[in-house]
Amino acid sequence: MPTLRIALSQVNPTVGDLAGNAHLVRTWTRRAADAGAHLVAFPEMMLTGYPVEDLVFRRSFVAASRAALDRLAADLAGDGLGELAVVVGYLDADGPPQVSGDAEPGRGARNAAALLHRGAVVATYFKHHLPNYGVFDEDRYFVPGDMLTVVRVGGVDVALTICEDLWQAGGPFTAARQAHVGLVVNINGSPYELNKDDIRLPLVRRRAAEAGAAIAYVNMVGGQDELVFEGDSMIVSADGELLTRAPQFVEHLLVHDVELPAAGEPVAEGTEIADGMRVVRATVSESVPAPAGPPAVGRLIEPVADEAEVWQALVLGLRDYVNKNRFPSVVLGLSGGIDSAVVAALAVDALGPDRVVGVSLPSQHSSEHSREDAADLAKRTGLDYRIEPIQPMVDAFLANLSLSGVTVENLQARVRGVILMALSNQEGHLVLTTGNKSELAVGYSTLYGDSVGGFNPVKDVWKTLIWRLARWRNADAARRGETPPIPESSIGKPPSAELSPGQLDSDTLPEYDVLDPILIGYVDGDLGRDGLVAAGHDPAVVDRVLRMVDTAEYKRRQSAPGTKISMKAFGRDRRLPVTNRWREDG
Repeated sequence: MPTLRIALSQVNPTVGDLAGNAHLVRTWTRRAADAGAHLVAFPEMMLTGYPVEDLVFRRSFVAASRAALDRLAADLAGDGLGELAVVVGYLDADGPPQVSGDAEPGRGARNAAALLHRGAVVATYFKHHLPNYGVFDEDRYFVPGDMLTVVRVGGVDVALTICEDLWQAGGPFTAARQAHVGLVVNINGSPYELNKDDIRLPLVRRRAAEAGAAIAYVNMVGGQDELVFEGDSMIVSADGELLTRAPQFVEHLLVHDVELPAAGEPVAEGTEIADGMRVVRATVSESVPAPAGPPAVGRLIEPVADEAEVWQALVLGLRDYVNKNRFPSVVLGLSGGIDSAVVAALAVDALGPDRVVGVSLPSQHSSEHSREDAADLAKRTGLDYRIEPIQPMVDAFLANLSLSGVTVENLQARVRGVILMALSNQEGHLVLTTGNKSELAVGYSTLYGDSVGGFNPVKDVWKTLIWRLARWRNADAARRGETPPIPESSIGKPPSAELSPGQLDSDTLPEYDVLDPILIGYVDGDLGRDGLVAAGHDPAVVDRVLRMVDTAEYKRRQSAPGTKISMKAFGRDRRLPVTNRWREDG
């Protein structure tokens, strides 16, 4: 049986940066060649970045993608890498890119993969299964392919597939079995969700059984707006054995020798098989030299604790949002509370203390311990710490306006927002807002006040998870002999906006250990009132919480983007009308 040395390049492309992404391919292909690989695979839409959204409809962008692919093939050969088979994702089209409803049937933009060899595009494959759920709108953008592309590499028949092809039964993987391939390469832009890695391996094993072939699964890594991709690339044998698995949230070249069945009599090109797919064939090589040196054996990375996984996702999502959008630094309000403390610690981990400005914005209602906690966090993390008292500005407003009650509370939050935005304008920082998912769900925020900001690292993090993350991050620091970044008093004290005397969150909201399970059921699980009550929640509390969630949609529509870590993030996944008279409580 032939042995192929397979390299999976788990790298971090940037949407729209065709030249930079092509440079990444050339750099990592060189590393794969230096490792003796026969075949190297890069992620879905590697050349354009993913997802490109409505850039699909720009003919110039599609043309640039196709030109970049041809140029990349030539450049790889010019680099002396032409003998290595390179699988790379890109944007293609077999007709003018149009909105799907107006496109000519069977023609349009394509989510594509190409195999490059000896300076040429040897084969292409168009994604067959197009996801149209959650964060995906691929039916809007692409036309599905109806070909199974099989390329003979080193005497092994290799089928090309893309991301969602793996998540659906039938189609390319059933076709791959009928085509008698030995290996299926699956290139991915699969966004992170907590515990998705626990689902992914069993899924790859099911598809390996369906195809009767080994699967090489490569996923991108990095942040793109609200999405973050964690990598978790792997190779699984035809009988379901996990051969090697890459780490999460870092760029990585996974290299492994895989013994594969020699290609037999090929299914004739044009033969129609599963799902009406037709076989398209190409040949790179009937044999390859045996891998040089000792066998290449990739590592087997074990999954980490949930809190560590989420922390890494949030750090990566924030870092890439800031760096890819070329912000020099970030600024946030430091209240001494748990949310701003966690965001500050994330920012320092993502960018370093020299690129993080924390501003204490005390009012007459700010407690001494909160001011001390903010200063303590700044000392622990080393960020740029400033104090800007807001009371004189609040008093100026009150001297000219007759305001009382909640309006005065909101005024304080809005003065803080003005100061943070002024620092952003003056010094170029990106403002980070710090509202957690529980607060966003029930509308416990002030528009143009504490909601002010260009990015929210904890937008998709429930309050109870905020506490777990804080405890984990401190424990992790202690384990490594470092100073825990978050003051213990910020973790332990009752949460409060401190906008009125003695104010606590629990004055307005149920305790978070009661609130969050209801919110998780309603928001993430789409449970209605009856389902929540049947799950054991107090009916009166359920009614109260659902009213708050439903009436806060207009606030969420105006909230800053933030890294998605759950199955149902606000904005990306959960899309409800602002004008809406349906209420679960009648």
